[in-house]
This record gives sequence, C-alpha cells and structure tokens, in this order.
Amino acid sequence: MLHSMTGFGNASFDSEFGKISLDIKSLNSKTLDLNYNLNPIFRNIENDIRGILVNFLKRGKVDLKINFKISEVPFKSQLNHKVIRAYIKDLKKITPANDLELLKIAIKLPDSVSNNNIVLNKKLYNKLVSLVKIAVKELVDFRIKEGNSLKRDLLTNIESIQEKLMKIEKLAPKRIQLVKEKIKKKLSDLEREIDLNRFEQELIYYLEKIDINEELVRLKNHLIFFKKTVNEKQIEKGKKLSFISQEIGREINTIGSKSNYLLMQKIVVEMKNELEKIKEQLLNVL
Repeated sequence: MLHSMTGFGNASFDSEFGKISLDIKSLNSKTLDLNYNLNPIFRNIENDIRGILVNFLKRGKVDLKINFKISEVPFKSQLNHKVIRAYIKDLKKITPANDLELLKIAIKLPDSVSNNNIVLNKKLYNKLVSLVKIAVKELVDFRIKEGNSLKRDLLTNIESIQEKLMKIEKLAPKRIQLVKEKIKKKLSDLEREIDLNRFEQELIYYLEKIDINEELVRLKNHLIFFKKTVNEKQIEKGKKLSFISQEIGREINTIGSKSNYLLMQKIVVEMKNELEKIKEQLLNVL
C-alpha cells in the first residue's frame, strides 16, 4: 500500500455553544510539520491533537483549523484591558507598528479575552478529541486514494524503463561489433603495419572499459527492488523509494556515458525522462 502526503479531512458537531468544525489538510514535506492556531478555549486538547497527528500522519506539512461559530445561547466575552495594554506596550519596544496593528496582535495573545460562558468540560473535551480523530481518518483515507493513483503511475514508469532496458540489451552485441569495425577501419586508414597481438590486447582492454553488462544487471535488479518495495505492506517508504531511484539514475547515467552509440543514447534519454517523472512523484509519497 502506498500513501500520498496530500490529503484533506473535515468533521463537525453541534455543541451547546454552537457549531464546532475542524478542517485539516496536508502537503508533502521531508518531515512532519504541524501548524495549528487554536482558540484559547481549545488549548487543553492541544497535546491530544499533537499526539493524534504524530501517530497517524508520520510526515507532511499539516495545517489544522478549528472553526467555532457561537450560537444564540447567551454568551459573554470580556476583554482584559490591562493585559492588552501591557502587550501593546511591550510590542512597541520591538516594532514601529501603529496602535491598531498592535491591537490586532495583542487580542490574539493568551489571556487577552475571557470567555465567561464556555467551559471545556469532560463531555465537550471527549467530543473534540473524537472530532480530530474523525477528520484525521478522512485525511488518511484521502491519502490512501491518492497513493493508489501514485502507485499506478510509478509502476507504469518503471515498466517503461524495463522495456527500454530490454531494447538496450538487444543493441549491446551490435554496439560491440560496430566499435570493433570502427577501430579496425581507423587503423587501416593509417596504412601502417601493426602488431596484431598488441592490437588484440588493446582492443580487449578498451572493450572491457566500455562494457555495460554490469550496469545492465544492476539496473535490472534496482528496477525489481523498486517494484517490490512499492508493493510492500509498510506505510512509510517514500524515502526508501527515493534512494532506489537515485541508484537507478546512477546506472542509467553510466550506461549513457559508456554507450558511445547513437541508438542506445536515444533510449537512455528516454529512460532519464521516465526517471524524472518517478522522482517528481516520489516527492509526494509518504
């Protein structure tokens, strides 16, 4: 199973204070990057939220937002004037912004607003934790769906590289024969007598240097290993697949530099193009 790092989930419920909804989305990232700005009312569940996200999402840039619409139920909100003034006074020491801009910042800081009617009791606390789990489950399902699409594309591109590898294997004997004929022709054009034994030794040495059999074998094994890894049950395998793709690229580049044969080099270019598609897709694999 392959998981994408792209996903979206949401969930909501009606509380005695109004509708509470949660939106969560994730994009690709090298690590787990969590971003959420909670209303002070919900600060008590921050650790629970973090634990759920770390446990289920593993990697990705995650943005979580809790939306809170207050109902017609009597609700009182009181500004802590002294606290806000103190914040503005301190903020002026570090920024030249005007009072209006500083006020916008200050009222978002802790203890600036007191909500007299809302208490995060045990029942509401448990509902909010469940809400987070529901939204995360929806996001994970989205990731799995995206992962299945990525899997199909990756395997299609890998199979395309395998097909091109078979073409190169068929061209390899002809390439060696053409190299031999090319060298012999150049020597004959010199119209000078040569030591045939020495010539054969040098020719063998040169052909060994440009031989690509080892690269072909390693590339074939890397491609098999890539497909096997894609089909493994473990969830996190994006980094592993990226490493394998680097090894695939190394062998393709070596084949291209050694080939010195136009038909083969054209196929190598096509293989590189398929590999670039794979590398781009792997950026989004968990």
